Amino acid sequence: MKIVLIPGAGGEAYYWHLVTPLLRTRGWDVVASGLPAADDSCGIEEYADAVLEAAGEPTGLVLVAQSMGGFTAAAVAERVPVDLIVFVNAMIPRDGETAGEWWDAVGQPGAQRAADESEGRDPDAPFDVMATFMHDVPAEVVEDMFSRGEPAQASTPFATPNTWSKWHAAEQRAIVAKGDRLFPLGMMRQVVRDRLGFAPDEIEGGHLSALSHPVELVTLLERYMGDIAKA
Repeated sequence: MKIVLIPGAGGEAYYWHLVTPLLRTRGWDVVASGLPAADDSCGIEEYADAVLEAAGEPTGLVLVAQSMGGFTAAAVAERVPVDLIVFVNAMIPRDGETAGEWWDAVGQPGAQRAADESEGRDPDAPFDVMATFMHDVPAEVVEDMFSRGEPAQASTPFATPNTWSKWHAAEQRAIVAKGDRLFPLGMMRQVVRDRLGFAPDEIEGGHLSALSHPVELVTLLERYMGDIAKA
């Protein structure tokens, strides 16, 4: 099996830089794909092109998709056989839905506001990347990320409708973070149940699990691949 790691918005393979070596030292064939996120001419189909180019030989693939990468994973699975899709704090698409429509469809604005209020944050405060995404990421990782500059994200892929259905035939798993401030836990439990039909596994930390809890994430991924190997 080949594990292909798909990033979310911003499209940087760097997002997986702590997970990739952990998987390799445990003997897994793994590649982290970058995406043309800054290119306004590219939608989800072009993101899938980038993933397939990174994957190389498209057999025995395991797709691990972070956040908006859930839409990209569905598009990849439309083109090549996929053994397993792991959604990590991910946007799981419904038929005909765009990534832009997903937010209201799952009730994300209200869920984030309610979580902010219950946890003592001002829901009307200006967006703060540290408060929303980096609150549990180690300081040295945050410093390294900021030194790279903020990745750009074009709006085009948010308008790409989900016309893909073959991904439903793949084995699926879902991981959600207990302290995710963007996609709150209660909301994501419901999204996974509604759209995949089972309860997700839960991990400590916030939205960027691969940066804040890479070991726990890899442990779950290994368990899933063991399950597939036994099937």
